[in-house]
This record gives sequence, C-alpha cells and structure tokens, in this order.
Amino acid sequence: MHMRLWSLHPSFLDSKGLVALWREALLAQHVLCGKTKGYRHHPQLQRFLACQFPQEAIATYLLDVHNEADRRGYTFDKRKIINNPVPITINVTGGQMVFELQHIKEKLFRRDRNHLRKVETLALRPHSLFSVVPGAIETWERLPSRRSQKGSEKEMAGSNAHV
Repeated sequence: MHMRLWSLHPSFLDSKGLVALWREALLAQHVLCGKTKGYRHHPQLQRFLACQFPQEAIATYLLDVHNEADRRGYTFDKRKIINNPVPITINVTGGQMVFELQHIKEKLFRRDRNHLRKVETLALRPHSLFSVVPGAIETWERLPSRRSQKGSEKEMAGSNAHV
C-alpha cells in the first residue's frame, strides 16, 4: 500500500481521495502511537516523527480531515482520533506543495473532472498543520526517479557482491 498524507488542504481532494486520506491518516496514527509494527519507516511519516509531539501532530492532521468531511456532510468518526490535537506547525516546502498540486490534478483528471474544475479555481493552500517555506520537493517524497535510482543502487550493490 502506498500511503499519502497530503500537505495540501483536504478541500483539494475529491470524495474518494478524502476517504482514502482519512483511512491512511488513521493508519499513520496507529503507527505513531506504536499500535502496529508495519509502516514505521514509511517516508510519509518522517515529518511527523521529526516534530516534538508526533502523536498530537497526527491528531491535529486528522481533525482537519474530519472537519473537511463534516463540511461536505460525510460522517467520519471523530472518536477515532486518539490524542488531543494541539496548536502545532510543521514546515513544508513550496516545491512539495506544487508537486502535490500537480499530482492531485493528474488523479482528478482520471477520476473526477468536476472536482478538478473546482480545484483549478482554488488558491494553493496547505493543510492547516503545515506552514509553507521556500524549497524544492521534500527529500522524503517518493519520486519515480528516486525509486529507480534506489533500485539501480541495490542492483549495483547486488552485482558487486558476486565479484
């Protein structure tokens, strides 16, 4: 499973994306609270693990997702948020925001063009947990070129082992 905890505000997501984000953020919460062994080293969790209060940060993240769902009339169970949200901010780069905006637009083009038209009218806005700072795409982001580069490094390491 590929987990994505969007830096974009949840309003950028269509209904399918918002439901998936809720599920993935609940999984992230379980990981950060030590309730599951899987995904502990997932790149999407690095920024939460790097902050002083990771469990409270994911609770704050979940609350914003819940609020967007509530605004749309969906019923997400707020009781699933384990910790209390706190006023906390995590930095995200402008390059990451632009990358995610393009990524969501590509998904919406395939799956929900009506929502894509709405997204194209929105000003770029982060999830309320994040503060945008200058910079390129985050190092934790899984880019196709980075994945193939890591694969090539593993292949080279494997081939060197046979020399």
